[in-house]
Amino acid sequence: MANGNGNGRVGLKDRLAEVGDHIRSSQVWSSIFRPGSPFRHGYSDSPRNRSYVIMNNVLYHLHPVKVKRHGVRLSYTLCLGGLSFFLFILLTITGIFLMFYYRPTSPQAFQDIQALATDVAFGQLVRNMHRWGAHAMVLTVFLHMARVFYHGAYKPPREFNWVVGVILLLLTLLLSFTGYLLPWDQLALWAVTVGSNMGRYAPVIGDQVSFTLIGGVQITPDTLLRWYVLHVLFLPFVIVIFMAVHFWRVRKDGGISGPL
Repeated sequence: MANGNGNGRVGLKDRLAEVGDHIRSSQVWSSIFRPGSPFRHGYSDSPRNRSYVIMNNVLYHLHPVKVKRHGVRLSYTLCLGGLSFFLFILLTITGIFLMFYYRPTSPQAFQDIQALATDVAFGQLVRNMHRWGAHAMVLTVFLHMARVFYHGAYKPPREFNWVVGVILLLLTLLLSFTGYLLPWDQLALWAVTVGSNMGRYAPVIGDQVSFTLIGGVQITPDTLLRWYVLHVLFLPFVIVIFMAVHFWRVRKDGGISGPL
């Protein structure tokens, strides 16, 4: 009986090993975790050096030692990925400035927006930079993805990074939408109404989604605070993580993709 149980355990272990090998040899696994040794940069095999190699790949993308010739050639794409990242930095700086003069409560939110134009030095200028920078970022991210699709850069081995890019586009749209609500004027109230009603039609969990978005069964001043936290804390934190993964994968997949 003991031998039988032992053989059963061995058989199960072998079966699990086969399943693991099958998963590691699949296209999904190879697209997320690139095959090959992660220590081809000359580092020894140790847990510290593994993390060092991965972290350096992100930094090497921002300031690489070598780049491909087509990566620095000025073309009709106008470095759309770099422009999107630059606009995100611009929005972060101007957004921090606006946070000093904005209170996410009703009716102070609308009054603070008006005070930016009349009482704060360069307030209207910074707000317009933030507003138009947000519009420009949505446009550049969309055009960047269109360029990637047109050049076929979503194909193996870059399909995982394409999925990360789609998520970044969705996060960019959510950032733009949540910022559109912060003035808390009539347009913002209708935008919250439309957005929460759209969430209510989500399959199975529609009511829970709508309840989470507005913080209750109807729109209240607490709804503004919820969208404000999403705009200045949660969504930027998530988008920074995905951008780091995106940059890392660009370097991992051989640098900036070129024309077909």
